[in-house]
Amino acid sequence: MDMSQATFWWIAAGAAVAVELATGTFYLLMIALGLASGAVATHLGLASVVQVVVAAVVGSGATALWHWRRMRHPQSLVARENRDVNLDIGETVHVGKWAADHTARVTYRGSAWTARLQPGCDAGPGLHRVVAVEGNWLVVAPLSALARPAH
Repeated sequence: MDMSQATFWWIAAGAAVAVELATGTFYLLMIALGLASGAVATHLGLASVVQVVVAAVVGSGATALWHWRRMRHPQSLVARENRDVNLDIGETVHVGKWAADHTARVTYRGSAWTARLQPGCDAGPGLHRVVAVEGNWLVVAPLSALARPAH
């Protein structure tokens, strides 16, 4: 079976997409875009050298553009601290008293939870805000500590 140059470009692009699906590396999609551009250049009848140049310019340009875009936009919070992922973040709980290991039992959403004090906060009774969820533990900080202006 005789395969055309375009077929090789399309197979390479498909392989890059398949590897991306297996690894989750979004940059491989940008490389696949460059490889697909090489296939299109072949269909347009451009020379082999031009096909390689088109694939390289489009693939590396798309990769660089995606990297630049990711660096300009702030990264989202980790899942345990991200309210978009966990709706418990930002809710308030009442802590009656803290144990010596900076944990407390609190009632939240109708059941008992173990709360852990956020590092750097003072342990005192009162209202606390959930700042993270680690497994089945709530990480809380006193509302007074969250209201203080940053220096």
